[in-house]
Amino acid sequence: MNRRAFLALSAATAIAACSSNPSSTPLGADGKPKTKLYRIGPGSANRIQFRVLDSVNALRQAAGVSTLQMDAKLNAAAATHSRDMAVQNRPWHFGSDGSSPIDRVQRAGYSGRMVGETISETYETELQTLSAWMEEPSTRAVILDPSARDLGFSWHQESNGKIWWTMVLGSPDLAAIPGMAAAPLDSAVSAG
Repeated sequence: MNRRAFLALSAATAIAACSSNPSSTPLGADGKPKTKLYRIGPGSANRIQFRVLDSVNALRQAAGVSTLQMDAKLNAAAATHSRDMAVQNRPWHFGSDGSSPIDRVQRAGYSGRMVGETISETYETELQTLSAWMEEPSTRAVILDPSARDLGFSWHQESNGKIWWTMVLGSPDLAAIPGMAAAPLDSAVSAG
């Protein structure tokens, strides 16, 4: 009787193993499981922007620096640049018209000084992108810059799912300091 129970249990285990076939998960060209396409729906802007703000503030608090507040003008500058990077089809800090991040922040009407900008071309979520930025010393330095007080965050998603993310940090206090140099920009990070 014990032998029959053992054989039945072995057969059931083998059948279960076949039904949960790991090869049914689609794999990418790199042999890793394909990620599910992240689509940003209409009406998601506030939810995404404040999720990033909360996450950035948690990272800044852990680093012992002041938290940020969302700034609509910096959001506009970030949105403009995200769309422009998509048009240019390359992640870089200069606009198709030759504008710098400082130019875009000023054009958006932000009266403070731009502290830094982080950008990315990816298919990943905003939090995965933030995580990738935190792994790179140059973008981590921008995100944790103690002089920053304001944050702008936006994106442009193409029909194929590719997302162009832009984060701009600024400080209203730095505008009044003559000769204060802006912090260096980060290098472009392609996460994904």
